[in-house]
Amino acid sequence: MFIPHTDPEREEMLKTIGVKTLEDLFKDIPEKYRFPKLHLPQGLSEMEALSQVQDYAMANEATRDLPCFLGAGVYNHYIPAAVDNILRRGEFSTAYTPYQPEISQGTLQAMFEYQSLIAALTGMETANASHYDGATATAEAGVMAYHHFRGLRKKIILSPSVNPQYRATVCTYLCGYHDISIVGDETDKDPFSKPDDLIGLIDDQTALVVVQYPDFLGRIFDLSALAKATHEAGALLAVAVNPISLGMLKTPGEFGADIVVGEGQPLGIPLSFGGPYLGLFATRKELIRKVSGRLVGETVDQQGRHGYVLTLTAREQHIRRERATSNICTNEGLMALAASVYLSLLGPQGLKRVAELCYHKAHHAAEMIDEIKGYAVVSGAPFFNEFVVRCPKPVAEINEALLDEGILGGYDLGCDYPALQNHMLIACTEMNTHEEIDYLCEKLEEVSHE
Repeated sequence: MFIPHTDPEREEMLKTIGVKTLEDLFKDIPEKYRFPKLHLPQGLSEMEALSQVQDYAMANEATRDLPCFLGAGVYNHYIPAAVDNILRRGEFSTAYTPYQPEISQGTLQAMFEYQSLIAALTGMETANASHYDGATATAEAGVMAYHHFRGLRKKIILSPSVNPQYRATVCTYLCGYHDISIVGDETDKDPFSKPDDLIGLIDDQTALVVVQYPDFLGRIFDLSALAKATHEAGALLAVAVNPISLGMLKTPGEFGADIVVGEGQPLGIPLSFGGPYLGLFATRKELIRKVSGRLVGETVDQQGRHGYVLTLTAREQHIRRERATSNICTNEGLMALAASVYLSLLGPQGLKRVAELCYHKAHHAAEMIDEIKGYAVVSGAPFFNEFVVRCPKPVAEINEALLDEGILGGYDLGCDYPALQNHMLIACTEMNTHEEIDYLCEKLEEVSHE
């Protein structure tokens, strides 16, 4: 490895700070802990290291190699080549958070366009730019609701059909925080409960009600009655969304949602073995002062020239300091840009077409799987691109057999819902061909006979 400092340079630096040797810098550490034997392997040349990394990479199997029916919050969608091409431009790939907004016009405009697109997609009045992922965005909705009511309402209602990772992150943020209580998603709750089943839990202590649309099991519900009951109690309604579904479904804004959160990964962001992803966060204008993260605005300067500014940055590093509503810091700038490029390339009709393909392919797969002996589709409601299948064997066994046949199977719901042992969540996107769906059904039938 190349080390830039020469011996004379190191000696000069040590002399400047009044130290004779490099080892003297560690004299405050107990001697027996100073320089342990690390037993590291011999160093490799760049050529050898590259060869080894390539060998590791070739051991992985990805969605370009296998048909994928695994969703559960992140999805295998087609990403137009222009998305990555624009992301790799130096102006964007080297840009970080705009600490000096006046010289970050390109980054700010990209964030502004992203906010505008997300606001339009969700039917809300404003959106921030942005959060880490869908889970942190959902947790920030809880923080926002708490501060909106100035800590006077301490109850948050979580639907059991909200993504389990989102619910866990909400608890990480808020369980034990100023006596906040989280109800509705206890382990004994029916995972197939409907949003309207939460109405009985709403009272004058409720700050926030959180549901998912479509929910974690893929189901689609009308949220109008829940929104009405929530607002009659003076509480806020947060809706976690799959953004692709909004290409064909009514927006949460039309239902009366106060906050819309979600995972932006489907919008032109690859699976990438788990991240980085993008947290969507949109809300009504009257709640804007409690939005965490940053909000970019459009303005004109004294000479009438168009410009972009950081309108709101409710961060602890900035002037609000101890009054900050959150300490979430870095926005996912490149991921937000990817979402903006993806939505711009597809446009309303393109996004609708992708959503329709996901919907129809999932229903085609569900119809075929439901006819296989030993399997049964369990929905109880209209669904989007995911559906639940009751299986004749443990899902782990079935997925192992499918992987041997070159198929990435569905999600094992028994991992999160004790009542759903032997239930698999299967996802379809526009990437799944009819031949792949036929192949999946063929192998599922074979597994049931083994």
